[in-house]
Amino acid sequence: MERIGSRVYYNGWVVRPVLAFLLALPVVGGCSQVQEFTIHVEDSTLADLKARLERTRLPDQITGSGWDYGADRAFMEELLEYWRVEYDWRRHEAQLNGLPHFKTEIEGIDMHFVHVRSKEDGAVPLVITHGWPGSVYEFIDVIGPLTDPVAHGGKAEDAFHVVLPSMPGYGFSGPSRNRGMSVDSVAGVVAKLMDRLGYDRYGAQGGDWGSSVSSWLARDYPESLIGIHLNMVGGGPPNDMANPEEGIPDWELKRHKERAAWWQGENAYGYIQGTKPLTLAYGLNDSPAGLAAWIVEKFRTWSDCGGDVESRFTKDQLLTNIMLYWVTESMPSAVRLYYESRRSGRRPGPTEVATAVAVFPGEIFFSPRKWVEARYNVVQWTEMPRGGHFAAMEEPELFLEDVTKFFRSLR
Repeated sequence: MERIGSRVYYNGWVVRPVLAFLLALPVVGGCSQVQEFTIHVEDSTLADLKARLERTRLPDQITGSGWDYGADRAFMEELLEYWRVEYDWRRHEAQLNGLPHFKTEIEGIDMHFVHVRSKEDGAVPLVITHGWPGSVYEFIDVIGPLTDPVAHGGKAEDAFHVVLPSMPGYGFSGPSRNRGMSVDSVAGVVAKLMDRLGYDRYGAQGGDWGSSVSSWLARDYPESLIGIHLNMVGGGPPNDMANPEEGIPDWELKRHKERAAWWQGENAYGYIQGTKPLTLAYGLNDSPAGLAAWIVEKFRTWSDCGGDVESRFTKDQLLTNIMLYWVTESMPSAVRLYYESRRSGRRPGPTEVATAVAVFPGEIFFSPRKWVEARYNVVQWTEMPRGGHFAAMEEPELFLEDVTKFFRSLR
């Protein structure tokens, strides 16, 4: 760290005085509250990965079946060969390390997070929570525009301080060693993280599990939330609606029913992860090919790619996200979130916190606006022209525009 005038800088980023204080705390008993963290994967781990890829046993496939039965063998052969021969982890590791990473212990969990402070006065704190099978890497292209909008053609008054936690048990965040780390519990950990960083009022954004985390933050910590921006909202009608379909446009009902029917054929992964996560984990933790197939199939199916996953994501993007699970051996703990959340005794209630909903056409769920408004205080609803489940990666400009517009009205 260095101080220039009234500002404190850490790795080139402006650091809030309270964070500078935390970073400067002496190490006591082996740790301080907030510690700097640098990603470095051992050479032996990368060598082991290459050896495993060389020994991959590919399954047989019915001729001409493509992706009908799951991850297509021809695509996987090409991806795995690229991973083994051409993919350069060190380059992406350096890119990730261009961001300020930290760790802190919360509820016995070694929490990893990226914290990028804006140089702009009046920037709004924003915590963005990823989902499964994503990671903090999903947001690497939007961090700069959010924290330094002027450098990206925007306005200084739209700046954010961005906090990107790796959820407990995901990536470089350690897992909970106890039962019960459900999604509402994750929200509690995120709230404690924001409090530790000195943010008493902030916005929250998320899709997938991140949508649930943001929603639970709004329900359990409404006094701390400026607003929440969600790019995935699902679910049926509230139980107290006498006639759930009354007043809902036909096109919304049709879209909801189509997505619900489609989801019935796609949710097997959720039942497995929610019932027998450890059995699944043996394969995903031991085989890079198995892990890659399990993740890539979701990136293809859940994105707005028209069946061509590389039209939305490069091989390097896909593999860097996969690497954050492989090198940390975190997929076993990541899939436990499904098991724990299925068994949580809590069910979400309504929230009065201002809410924005960005509806991307390729999203896995769709609920009519009337049903969503029964649970959320919806002040902004955007029907996006394109994009799917991984909004910040697929359509970063649309994502940024919608997030910025929403919080501009709440500053």
